[in-house]
Amino acid sequence: MQKTHPITITDIANQLGVSPSTVSRALRDHPSISAKTKRDVLALAEKHKYQPNLLALSLLNKKTGIIGIVVPEITGYFFATVISGVQDMVSKAGYKLLISQTNESFEEEKRLLQDMTSLRLDGVLISPTFETKDYKHFERLQSAGIPLVIFDRDCADFEADKVLVDSYDGAYQAVEYLIKNGCKNIAHIAGPISFPTFKQRLDGYLNAHYDNNLPIRSELIIKSNDFSSDAGVDAVEQLLRKERKMDAIFAVNDAVAIGSMHALREHGYRVPEDISIIGFDDEPYAQYYYPSLSTVWQPAYELGMLSAKILLDYFSSKDPRKAYRYEILKPELMIRQSSIELKNRT
Repeated sequence: MQKTHPITITDIANQLGVSPSTVSRALRDHPSISAKTKRDVLALAEKHKYQPNLLALSLLNKKTGIIGIVVPEITGYFFATVISGVQDMVSKAGYKLLISQTNESFEEEKRLLQDMTSLRLDGVLISPTFETKDYKHFERLQSAGIPLVIFDRDCADFEADKVLVDSYDGAYQAVEYLIKNGCKNIAHIAGPISFPTFKQRLDGYLNAHYDNNLPIRSELIIKSNDFSSDAGVDAVEQLLRKERKMDAIFAVNDAVAIGSMHALREHGYRVPEDISIIGFDDEPYAQYYYPSLSTVWQPAYELGMLSAKILLDYFSSKDPRKAYRYEILKPELMIRQSSIELKNRT
């Protein structure tokens, strides 16, 4: 079977006896082209299923119409919701979205940004990996004239547009709520504090104690490099093995909180009658677990929309950049059955 090549603007022009520029303008409904010529061009284009050469157009227009987004993973609720917010915003503006995931690999992150630089994407949104400490690949992207917006996870020593959620405030709200409701021995299952997001959650936990004159028991702080339910199980086993007295747990995320709840029940503890639990993220399953999980809701969809809007605003602005934007979104404490209220304490 003879191979056929996709029809081009030049092919259409040759068949109609007009110039390629006339065909190009006709396809864009330019007012300088007659109605008859437009009809002839569109009919031939439809007959041969003409598709524009996006690479050629990008070279001509010096833009691809494509925005890249790089996330640690795409299967979880949080980043999937962020991507949805980005998609809804950029598609309305006529842009396509190229989605990539790093699987928390710094090497993969570098490779992906190199590819996006080579493709000359119009802009990139990124939530860095936990391993990201060197920002040379970000600098190369910016040096190539490709604007970058960092979201969700801060890179404190790197200047760029940023959209973050106030993890400190979310943690503070959660722990202060527990204190106000009579909890005096609150454990914290923390993430790696070398990463700003989890350092902020630890700081919120600590300062809620300071501000409410509640002594901090360092032995109740368990640091984990894992964020799964198994990490919650392991942390509770550590606490119980050392016979740590506790009446509440603030977990670094919902998965860890669920694992903690499971481990406590396996050891005969009641949630929340014996030990209250609060997580972080407000994953969809949180409200359907039993007992339903109190947690800190993050505005993931709004995070995606605002990150995309900052990029789109940059595209449309004719003024030179004066400063990078730094936006902080506020989380909200969602109280459900896993944390007991003061009026229900005996």
